[in-house]
Amino acid sequence: MKQYNVGIIGFGWVATAHIPAINASNSARVTAIYSSRPQNAAELSAQYGGPIKTYTDLDAMLADKSIDAVSICSYPDKHPEHFIKAAKAGKHIIIEKPLAMSPKELDAMEKVLKDANVKTCVCFECRYSSQFQVTKSVIDRGLLGKIHYGEVDYYHGIGPWYGQFRWNTEKKSGGSSLLTAGCHALDALLLCMESEVTEVTSYDTRSQSKIFKPYEYTTTSVTILKFKNGAIGKCSAVVDCLQPYYFHTHLVGSEGSLLDDKFHSMKLGTNKAKWSQLSMKMLDSGDVSDHPYQSQFQAFFEALDAGKEMALTSFADAARSHRVIYAADKSARTNKTVKL
Repeated sequence: MKQYNVGIIGFGWVATAHIPAINASNSARVTAIYSSRPQNAAELSAQYGGPIKTYTDLDAMLADKSIDAVSICSYPDKHPEHFIKAAKAGKHIIIEKPLAMSPKELDAMEKVLKDANVKTCVCFECRYSSQFQVTKSVIDRGLLGKIHYGEVDYYHGIGPWYGQFRWNTEKKSGGSSLLTAGCHALDALLLCMESEVTEVTSYDTRSQSKIFKPYEYTTTSVTILKFKNGAIGKCSAVVDCLQPYYFHTHLVGSEGSLLDDKFHSMKLGTNKAKWSQLSMKMLDSGDVSDHPYQSQFQAFFEALDAGKEMALTSFADAARSHRVIYAADKSARTNKTVKL
């Protein structure tokens, strides 16, 4: 298997999770870091088992022919610019969510990608978590039958005690409660429902707590989705709650139901009066150090080796989820149902 050299774009909080995850794979090493702030190459090389080159000029790093792929860890509003430059430079791309802050930016990224011979990996890494690997396995084995209702909700109070609060409060970088963090829940819901969304209706509000006052946008939303196959769904995105992190899942089907790490299935004849327990690790933290990046990145490098787009979290997969998010935010903004 080829060894891939990876350059990091944006050396901040999330990059400190990407770098060890990339290095822990059996087929890639971080060999370069671009940051707008000068970094000490010797210190980073020692910390991450270098050698690592450092750049303050992104174009110079992208011109380095030894770099096979990049991981975009910059501020969200910089993602489109950095993605387009990397694609044009012929680098395979790992990119943090959100892909872009608007449909227009996403369209521009999609257009450039069509003409670039590169593969992509978008950090909707919750698809690779134990929780959703097991949940998807239950669905794929038909243990719930045909799902007609699903809800996946994201509860995570992103306050001043949290690393991203400093920039996440800005409209240009956060966007909405759904785009900045709840996108993980909506993306997971689409993974579980396995049908195209035809329309969305969304409402938003915000906490009266002084803690969350710096936010320039509403910090709680609920979105109702209608699917092409007749199913319906719900996704709440709450980043102004004062409680433990909670990634809620409830799926209801013709043969049973799943609630977080529990389920009942008529096909298996489980006890309808009592939930049966599933063996999984629930998503229980918003800290990037707890996210399943290593499994996702390993799958990406294996797909590169096979010359294929990766399963589950390619640009095309993530773009579908983003278009639903943009529609939901438009619905909340206009107080109207939006058709896709």
